Amino acid sequence: MKALGRHVLAEMYGCEFELLNDIKRVEENMVKAALEAGAEVREFVFHKFSPQGVSGVVIISESHLAIHTWPELGYAAVDVFTCGENVDPWDACNYLVEKFKAGNMTATEVKRGINEVLQKEAVNL
Repeated sequence: MKALGRHVLAEMYGCEFELLNDIKRVEENMVKAALEAGAEVREFVFHKFSPQGVSGVVIISESHLAIHTWPELGYAAVDVFTCGENVDPWDACNYLVEKFKAGNMTATEVKRGINEVLQKEAVNL
């Protein structure tokens, strides 16, 4: 399969409560993670939940970064989807591990794209 993009699904554990519950810090770290990976940031939006938690997305020219935090559990679910050859989603994830002071991260990379059979069918439509 010719991959159009790389999608890293990361689970970050043991993060500091304050770092995951502060909307400005989460927003800043997510935007900087995109830049650290070599992406071009277009827009971003974040929401603070009550009593705790933050969710947000950073739209990049190459796709997106998304986060959902559970500060009370020290946990963050992070998605980094990038297209093209110039942006490395792992750079963004590793940056966030450092900034959220995660004890550990488990992650899976999924290649996103169109396989050769579907490409041929799309051309024939």
